[in-house]
Amino acid sequence: MTYATDRLHEEIAYVAYHFHWNLEAILDLEHHDRRQYTEQIASFVTRSEAED
Repeated sequence: MTYATDRLHEEIAYVAYHFHWNLEAILDLEHHDRRQYTEQIASFVTRSEAED
């Protein structure tokens, strides 16, 4: 099974935007690890919006 290119680009942009990591560092992550980071970021964003 291949991972959709559009989805990969979304994850890269999301992590890069929030954590300011470069492309190489993000691409070095295993798929599972990258997904965990995107989920954690989403949790931070959701929590922050709820506090406003």
